[in-house]
Amino acid sequence: MKDLTSDRIKIPLGFWAGLNQLGISSHDIARHARLPLTIINEPGVTTSQYFAIWQAYSDLIGDNAQGIIKLVTAFETAKYPPSVLATYHARDYRDALNRMVRYKQMCPPESLHITEEGENCVIELNWLTTEQPGPPMLVGITLAYLLELGRRGTGQHLTARFVEFSQPMGDLQALEAYFGCRVGVGASSNRLTLHRRDLELPFVSYNEELLEMLTPVLDQSLDEQLRRHSITEMVKWILKRSLTAGRPDIHTVAKELGMSERTLQRQLTDDNTSFQHLLSQVRHEQAREYLADSSFEIKEVAFLIGYEDQNSFYRAFRMWEGDTPSNWRAAKLTLATEN
Repeated sequence: MKDLTSDRIKIPLGFWAGLNQLGISSHDIARHARLPLTIINEPGVTTSQYFAIWQAYSDLIGDNAQGIIKLVTAFETAKYPPSVLATYHARDYRDALNRMVRYKQMCPPESLHITEEGENCVIELNWLTTEQPGPPMLVGITLAYLLELGRRGTGQHLTARFVEFSQPMGDLQALEAYFGCRVGVGASSNRLTLHRRDLELPFVSYNEELLEMLTPVLDQSLDEQLRRHSITEMVKWILKRSLTAGRPDIHTVAKELGMSERTLQRQLTDDNTSFQHLLSQVRHEQAREYLADSSFEIKEVAFLIGYEDQNSFYRAFRMWEGDTPSNWRAAKLTLATEN
């Protein structure tokens, strides 16, 4: 959702330093991206400029896989911005990842969603602006960094269970060697699957004193940013990107927003709505969007909006539209053809 993104995206100075270590100057990036050279010293860039910078790096390095591995491993921990530094000094890998998900909200356009189930911990990357998906290089860097975080924090050479990308990523053998697992492309979304047991590993870089200084400042900054947006819109945004993982509950959403269930319920009541109403609303909106695209089978639509069976989806859709999903789609496609 475009209205939930920050107007400007901050690029850490360590990013430019990392590029220099790889023999790529910041000026070359700016020129290739067709951006003014002053962009390097700007406090922030727009989403389109941000994507252009990453695409320029991809073009100049030549291969996405090599570019991902080189930059992730070359980036010096000391040059991480405070929001990332807080994750590096977390208590354990799980604490670090949860902090990453929370503080990522301060730096759009990408966002992260974690699901723990069985032996797996799945981290899915989503975009706040669905109409403009990010370049493959940015996707790869984001997922690779999450594993690199665990490696540096625990001091162990952790491996992933599986990595999925929606777009081609270059030298897959190099990526599989880095992640230590099979890497797939052409997936429906971008996901990193970790060994859940690894989340229990303590961080050798744990620094309680530093966290006590950083956490209140970061939380206050994030809270101020979130308050600028309607709580209703924030909940709908979280629900929209969580539906494919199953039916999200209010506890999960409240935790992601950094508040209690009672506080979230109270704020939604103040907005004259409820969690269940928003969940139904988001499902309805997403159902219409997916059904308008004939490439999705109806059973896929049901799954994508969090229904375990088609019958439940059919009942809900009849309540929303007074018609079946197939009839609604046929009418929409007929209308589009006539226009």
